[in-house]
Amino acid sequence: MHLTHPPAQQPKPLGQLEKPKNFRRSTTAVEHGKSQFAVAEINSYIAIRDDLLAEAEDNPTSAKLNSVAIANDFVETCLRVPRPIYQAQHLPETDAIRERERCEDVKQRIGALRLCSRD
Repeated sequence: MHLTHPPAQQPKPLGQLEKPKNFRRSTTAVEHGKSQFAVAEINSYIAIRDDLLAEAEDNPTSAKLNSVAIANDFVETCLRVPRPIYQAQHLPETDAIRERERCEDVKQRIGALRLCSRD
């Protein structure tokens, strides 16, 4: 019987594998335009949350309060401490700390409005 395929080679250990020519490590910085876009987007979410809160304060229905709570939760998610590779896509930490405190204030305000509305 004749072999139709050459004998299988033993695989190389991972440390000995060659990297492709176009191999790149993850970048440490994001282009300036992209980071500014991310910051502007987060600020837009904050403004939307603030507008919803103002509407809910004028007319505190459960639907409006739920909308504010959802928007506030989303803003909180955007303000989490980023992993290093996403650092440039978040607010500067001093701004993020201030906005996290505002999120807590908004939660308390929602709770107070829920007690007052009871619809």
